[in-house]
Amino acid sequence: MSVPSAAEPPPFDPGDPLGLDDLLDPEERAIRDTVRAWAADRVLPHVAGWYERGELPGVRELAEELGSLGALGMSLTGYGCAGASAVQYGLACLELEAADSGIRSLVSVQGSLAMYAIHRYGSEEQKERWLPGMAAGTTIGCFGLTEPDHGSDPSGMRTYARRDGSDWVLDGRKMWITNGSVAGVAVVWARTGPEGDDGGNGAGGGGVRGFLVPAGTPGFSAPEIRHKWSLRASVTSELVLDGVRLPADAVLPGVTGLRGPLSCLSHARYGIVWGSMGAARASFEAALGYARTREQFGRPIGGFQLTQAKLADMALELHKGILLAHHLGRRMDAGRLQAEQVSFGKLNNVREAIEICRTARTILGANGISLEYPVMRHATNLESVLTYEGTVEMHQLVLGKALTGLDAFR
Repeated sequence: MSVPSAAEPPPFDPGDPLGLDDLLDPEERAIRDTVRAWAADRVLPHVAGWYERGELPGVRELAEELGSLGALGMSLTGYGCAGASAVQYGLACLELEAADSGIRSLVSVQGSLAMYAIHRYGSEEQKERWLPGMAAGTTIGCFGLTEPDHGSDPSGMRTYARRDGSDWVLDGRKMWITNGSVAGVAVVWARTGPEGDDGGNGAGGGGVRGFLVPAGTPGFSAPEIRHKWSLRASVTSELVLDGVRLPADAVLPGVTGLRGPLSCLSHARYGIVWGSMGAARASFEAALGYARTREQFGRPIGGFQLTQAKLADMALELHKGILLAHHLGRRMDAGRLQAEQVSFGKLNNVREAIEICRTARTILGANGISLEYPVMRHATNLESVLTYEGTVEMHQLVLGKALTGLDAFR
């Protein structure tokens, strides 16, 4: 009895050494390729200059183009949103961050924080008012949780909302807010007194509520933060609320307590799991191309054992990270993704992405610090990504608590 011969495997692909493209269906590949082509046309030719000058010119036009791609609020349904799968959204984040972390941050804050908060916790009137324009990119949103003195511990926030008749009056400050000065609406989280606590507190929430603050509201301002050495091609602002008066229908009715903003952060962290691998991929590809052509001692440096060891280790961590992102995306699409698993992905992938960028820089030598190559730009951007949406230490403690059953936060 003859045994059929096995099909000949395809040749080894240095760009996809594990054959991860086999995990994607045609629609997922098409979305990935569309976003990659947009970024190559609209971001990559200009981003080094934007970064060097510390600006993101034409941010409103870019937002509208991203809206036309369906990239804003991509995984949400209705109200002009694309209703894409978690994996499709993740692939878009990877391609956007392969161009620059600032562009992926624009999309993440718009869709996974501001739009997600309104979509999940807003009234029907709030959804109808804000989400169609935000999905189209004609309205930009921001998300105000972090404060000057309270980052990792949002339960200590000082921004306060008090009742005045049927209105709310907000006072406080928020810090490090992406999109702040260009936003048409800010989702601001604030403490409320007993009159604002409807009994639905999350653990440690203390009556925290979400408010929709339109740009131009008296007492509200969003001065831009300058002199950054990371995420320079991104709009970062402070939010100042000085007696901001809002009507009763400005509050998000669907949640009270910290579980509201924290659920939004978990959604945004998922996009970072994918996006950080985009920055890592761009740096790895730059190092690989350089190693093949840069000659020292009479031959390409890619032919030396130490350089090959670096490239092999970078490829291992890059594609393991992408595989992890795929796994978490499939779990999210199946409704089985847990917050601790998102922490697993964010902690691993951002940390490994930074190490890939640093190793890539050593392969490029002095050229690694030049903006002619993307490596140093990605490395410095990732220093911000490492901190926002939960520091390394916070995600370590989330996992430590999950593993041991013991709470080390308090």
